[in-house]
Amino acid sequence: MGFTKDEARKALYDRGLRATAPRLAVLGVLSDAQNPLSYSEVLKCLGQTDWDRATIYRNLVKLRDAGVALVVSRAGGIDRYALARTKDDDHNHPHFVCDHCGRVACLPAELAASLSMDGDWALSIQTATVQFRGVCPRCLAQRGELPSPRGSSAPSGSAHRHALEDEAG
Repeated sequence: MGFTKDEARKALYDRGLRATAPRLAVLGVLSDAQNPLSYSEVLKCLGQTDWDRATIYRNLVKLRDAGVALVVSRAGGIDRYALARTKDDDHNHPHFVCDHCGRVACLPAELAASLSMDGDWALSIQTATVQFRGVCPRCLAQRGELPSPRGSSAPSGSAHRHALEDEAG
């Protein structure tokens, strides 16, 4: 689901940023990620580079400040970033945080659909974060505790397929 170099450059230019090599590299990592990534995870994905770690961090902050990258989770006091695919993308769906391995995974938006608000409070709420915690399927499987599937309670949709693909990889 990654950006082409031309799409990445356009996304940067549209938000007033120059397309530097480190910035394009960070954007590429976020673009290819199946789940929100921490700064450390971005560094790990980049592997060995000629850029200083501080350069990567500054570019991640620039992308966040420009709205290209969003902080979608602060689980454990660690910012985790996801790519904003459009200017209006607010990455508005729930996340799951594994209490065992610390992984943050995107979940289908349908899980939070019942949280819509009408009435007096509807205009007051500007942002909301829905975060589920527990032990992820990967950790449950490694511990031999993965429960058998339960009929219709399993989430469906493309976000769930992404989560399953990530679990397999």
